[in-house]
Amino acid sequence: MSSNGKWQGALYGFGLVIILWQAVAWLLKIPIIPTPGAVFVNIADIFANQMQVHVVSSLGRILKGIFIAIGLGVPLGFLMGYFEKLDKIFSPLVYFTYPIPKIALLPIVMLLFGLGEASKLIMIVLIVIFQIIITSRDAVKNIPAQVFRSLQSLGAGRWQMFREIIIPASLAEVLTATRLALGTAVSVLFFTETFGTEYGMGYFIMDAWMRVNYLDMYAGIVVLSFMGFCLFIVVDIAEKYYCSWR
Repeated sequence: MSSNGKWQGALYGFGLVIILWQAVAWLLKIPIIPTPGAVFVNIADIFANQMQVHVVSSLGRILKGIFIAIGLGVPLGFLMGYFEKLDKIFSPLVYFTYPIPKIALLPIVMLLFGLGEASKLIMIVLIVIFQIIITSRDAVKNIPAQVFRSLQSLGAGRWQMFREIIIPASLAEVLTATRLALGTAVSVLFFTETFGTEYGMGYFIMDAWMRVNYLDMYAGIVVLSFMGFCLFIVVDIAEKYYCSWR
């Protein structure tokens, strides 16, 4: 799909959500479902003074968690895909732990690492890293063997194999796995930010709910959704730049 087509699809989806939201607000006419216009005006009023610090905190946690997961998961996945012995050692562990609902580990993580930043970053990494490991490993395994033999015949070493073949051939799949994992990571971040913190979009939304301030609550939901959308766009831009051959 072209860039124009993606943007048109995004605008169409955004417009459809706004229309449905407005229709429900008009039909029900209850305080717990304010109109989109009222929510957007509220965002403009409170963003700079009240919401900005929460957005920065949440965005920082997501970016740190994603970078840690990529930094650990991609090299391990590449090594598992290239070296059969490493794959036999680590694949059973990955397959055993990957299906475990990571959110169920939150109490254990918080008991071990406290209620601060560490536990939130660890939860994001746990959510993202397994999909990145598996995708990176499978991307390497799907590279035809003759591609490696061709470079080996020219005297290439293992580092050249990774630099010239594995990394370029697998990058698109890694970015796709990152894009798919982002949505789950944002959801988990929202949940973890309701514990042991005063900053973050999860805290902001739940605090507004507890104060029965529905405009602020919906404003937080909209901003959190927009933040996730922007992260998706960043991954799309990176894919277009680094994987233009696709």
